[in-house]
Amino acid sequence: MKNGITESLYHVAIAVRNIDEVAKLYEMALGLKITHVEVVGEQGVKAAMLEPEGGGPAIELLEPLSDNSPISKFLEKRGEGIHHICFLVDDIESALERLKKEGVQLIDQSPRPGVHETRVAFIHPKALKGVLIEIAEKNK
Repeated sequence: MKNGITESLYHVAIAVRNIDEVAKLYEMALGLKITHVEVVGEQGVKAAMLEPEGGGPAIELLEPLSDNSPISKFLEKRGEGIHHICFLVDDIESALERLKKEGVQLIDQSPRPGVHETRVAFIHPKALKGVLIEIAEKNK
């Protein structure tokens, strides 16, 4: 953690109805490649990370596993599109403590398992003018 809570932009997550269809489109149009696919049962999603060849922030595609998953509900309300922005942090517990001290409204009071061997927590969109922010710590 530097002066703020974030180290760097990790990914932009996009809610989709069909990962395979959208991944092909992003590969063709943007030259991104799927580097990781994972089912996160706790969150009710299948996630695919698409990354540029030279590295850098990724696109995370999120497909609901059932009609009652949060992503399914998002798709019903808003359709396919940007779901959240994720930033890496060095120490997620310290980042959460700092946010709590500052009075920032959180969805998660403590970290939970995330995609690609991370621990994650979400900041409530009401805290940041309607934008859902995820913070993630890569497992050490």
